[in-house]
Amino acid sequence: KLASDELVDSLAFVVMPDHLHWLVALRDRPLAHVVQRMKGASAYRLNRSRSAGGRIWQPGYHEHAVRRQEELRKLARYIVRNPVRAGLVTKVANYPLWDSVWVDGDWPDRGGSLPP
Repeated sequence: KLASDELVDSLAFVVMPDHLHWLVALRDRPLAHVVQRMKGASAYRLNRSRSAGGRIWQPGYHEHAVRRQEELRKLARYIVRNPVRAGLVTKVANYPLWDSVWVDGDWPDRGGSLPP
């Protein structure tokens, strides 16, 4: 929804059991605003789907600024491989909660490998 609202360009993400990794290119709004919108909207939807209430997200967030274009694919690769490093799956393709704008025939969900 944040991408469709034109707040960010979502480049890569993975939803882990207890946290989220999300690589975005900001547009006009500051990161704090984007994170607040994402946390609020997702908590509302999750609580509604579970017929529950309460806090979903911990306060705050950690950020890492990417200053060089060539770092983006490397960081996207790191992000989507988190489930493998955490021992949740043996291949990225076996984990359902990730995506990247660089997904193509060479990425593991298509039977290939991650790009360099």
